[in-house]
Amino acid sequence: MFPDDLQALAEHVVGRAIDRGLTLATAESCTGGLVAGALTAVAGSSAAVDRGFVTYSNAAKMQMLGVAEATLAAHGAVSRETALEMAQGAVERSEAQVAVSITGIAGPGGGSPDKPVGLVHFGSDGPAGPRHVERRFEGLDREGVRLTSVRQALEMLLEQME
Repeated sequence: MFPDDLQALAEHVVGRAIDRGLTLATAESCTGGLVAGALTAVAGSSAAVDRGFVTYSNAAKMQMLGVAEATLAAHGAVSRETALEMAQGAVERSEAQVAVSITGIAGPGGGSPDKPVGLVHFGSDGPAGPRHVERRFEGLDREGVRLTSVRQALEMLLEQME
């Protein structure tokens, strides 16, 4: 289902979480649950994965993760601020100690000059504290943006567990 290198990375993340006694949560928008899917494709992942939030709409981000309406109004769904609030909300509203969030524009439509197709914001929260990464995946189609985003999210989970 996932490319071999991505599946190997997910296995590494799950193994690290189990070794450290940590549980994981995901808060996903443009990836629609692909990060949680990659993690739960790993045999034995139930020892490390608590839950995944798929919060595609702004209402879901507010209801499920506690993203502030003021944050969405001021910065939009695709922003540093929203990504950080999503990750923090995933930790606060789950049994997980480590979470990653993704919000972006996978395309092919929906972009603007300020927020083009391929712009993705990532947040994470956990032992290393809140983190943010912004990426612009230019020239990739929708699937490419989404799969590349999964890779970035898995890497951020690893960083949180270092």
